[in-house]
Amino acid sequence: MSLIRPSRDEDLAAITAIYRHHVLTGTGTFEIDPPSESDMAARRADVLAKGLPYLVVEVDQQVVGFAYCNWFRPRAAFRFSAEDSIYMAPTVHRQGLGRALLAELCARAERSGIRKMIAVIGDSANAGSIGVHRSMGFTHTGVVTSCGWKFERWLDMVFMEKVLGTGDTRPPQ
Repeated sequence: MSLIRPSRDEDLAAITAIYRHHVLTGTGTFEIDPPSESDMAARRADVLAKGLPYLVVEVDQQVVGFAYCNWFRPRAAFRFSAEDSIYMAPTVHRQGLGRALLAELCARAERSGIRKMIAVIGDSANAGSIGVHRSMGFTHTGVVTSCGWKFERWLDMVFMEKVLGTGDTRPPQ
């Protein structure tokens, strides 16, 4: 049985391990050196301090994935647009958990006042991430070609977006 819930301090070891795997083996992140648990704790604290969601998904009481969003850019004008990040343990790929986690992240982000969710997907060959975002109503907005260098090759960034709530039809409160 799976459970999606807000992350807790005691989840940081699992979150760090999942992310470490993706840094070392994948192109979904352009980080090259895995961050420490204290680095991940600081990143999480920054997200939570902005009132934004940082979630985990559990299977049999084990954290197998995490997702969060943060302002798309650090300037205050971007506070209604957020970039999502989602990482799953390799043992649970293609089981629908990432889709459920992304759906909950978008719902909670909308309740936090976010009007636009932006996906910045590392590697245009990242069919899994592109597919889960597309299945959740994200639309393709563009590609920045050959902007990252990892694993001895150039990587693209794919941009997708999804309007949350009333989007840009009304001013924020």
